Amino acid sequence: MTAERRLICAIYTRKSTEEGLDQNFNSLDAQRDACENYIASQKSEGWLMARERYDDGGYSGGNMERPGLKKLLDDVRSGMVDIIVVYKIDRLSRSLADFAKLVEIFDEHKVTFVSVTQAFNTTTSMGRLTLNILLSFAQFERELAGERVRDKIAASRQRGIWMGGMPPLGYDVSDRKLIPNPQEAKIVREMFTRFAAMSSMATLVRDMRAKGVTSKSWTTAKGIERQGKLITKGYVYKVFKNPVYIGMAAYKGQQYPGEHSAIIDQEVWDTVQELLKAGDKHVKGGAGMRETKAPSMLRGLIFSPEGRAFTPGWTSKGPKQYRYYINTDATKLGKEACEVRRVPAGEIEGVVVEQLRGVLRAPEILAEAVREVTLSRPDISEADAIQTLQSIDQVWDNLFPAEQACIAKALIERITVRTDGIDIKWKSTGMTKLLRDTVMQQAYKEAA
Repeated sequence: MTAERRLICAIYTRKSTEEGLDQNFNSLDAQRDACENYIASQKSEGWLMARERYDDGGYSGGNMERPGLKKLLDDVRSGMVDIIVVYKIDRLSRSLADFAKLVEIFDEHKVTFVSVTQAFNTTTSMGRLTLNILLSFAQFERELAGERVRDKIAASRQRGIWMGGMPPLGYDVSDRKLIPNPQEAKIVREMFTRFAAMSSMATLVRDMRAKGVTSKSWTTAKGIERQGKLITKGYVYKVFKNPVYIGMAAYKGQQYPGEHSAIIDQEVWDTVQELLKAGDKHVKGGAGMRETKAPSMLRGLIFSPEGRAFTPGWTSKGPKQYRYYINTDATKLGKEACEVRRVPAGEIEGVVVEQLRGVLRAPEILAEAVREVTLSRPDISEADAIQTLQSIDQVWDNLFPAEQACIAKALIERITVRTDGIDIKWKSTGMTKLLRDTVMQQAYKEAA
């Protein structure tokens, strides 16, 4: 390096926890101060400090999901950085695998890096060996710390100690212990006793929602308020399966006596668990609606007037299977929660396909798409473009379901299902994109 050449130095700083970041001079500032002094000492070598800051406060070094690091890598790829300066190598990464990826990116863009407190030269084999040894110890330290935390959590849960997080409905947290909340505990007891008496989840959820019952509202240790939402069948199911309500602490499938007080009697708990098991067997063995893994052409496109999505499902009666699109409100809240609970898949797909094929044949839409594509691709003739679009209509019935779904998603923005029919909202540039993609696919096939 010579004084004539200017080398832009980017300073990267990181701290695993957010503790102390609100101080006037925190750990990130201390790291940056040391790096700035080091860069100043290399002024004769042409080193100049970049104005941009690359800080990650409260982010672990065990992965690369850090905004400051991502921003730094973007600038490296853009050629805006020559040297990366860190206080210690483990500030950049504590994962040997991740650091190997970083080194590959640095080498590709001719970027070097310097650790202020650890002297080595990555241009030599000995320097790289030193670096790998340092990183191995950094990764070992991170994994060892993780093991200690996991062991502590396991030991604490076995003793029934609450280990933090959002408290369950019916409890508050005081001095790191679960304390029953009288108002919420009353709601939880009502849920259990009513379900034990009538065993109808849909009716229970509907009545609870009518009363305005919501999930747990609480304030985090950082003062962030989390407002509860109206309960759903899924939420109530989780409440019924949570052994915390009978005074137990659960950890990895095991249950241990907890420090907190129970708010549900064991007899009521056992009754509810038996009803849940019976309900699960009925759904699995009977003709209940189940989600389908088969390709569904309109998956992600159908919605109710209230904006609720319809999800594909199926049911069987004897050897026959019937496909439907089911309103998610019906799944979560019960069939009384929506006007249209489900629609036969074959019928609605047939209507949509007929409308879609009509669009493919419409002369005015066809002409506009062809004009847009031929302007951007002068090598494509209008005749070829028109023939390409018309061929989609002609071979539609021979396309695979996945191919039909791709075409539908390219042309349709949203389908709204009402009691008296459906509305289809088409994408304004869908035909142009479909034609361009189809033409490109044909070009690749011909080239191959």
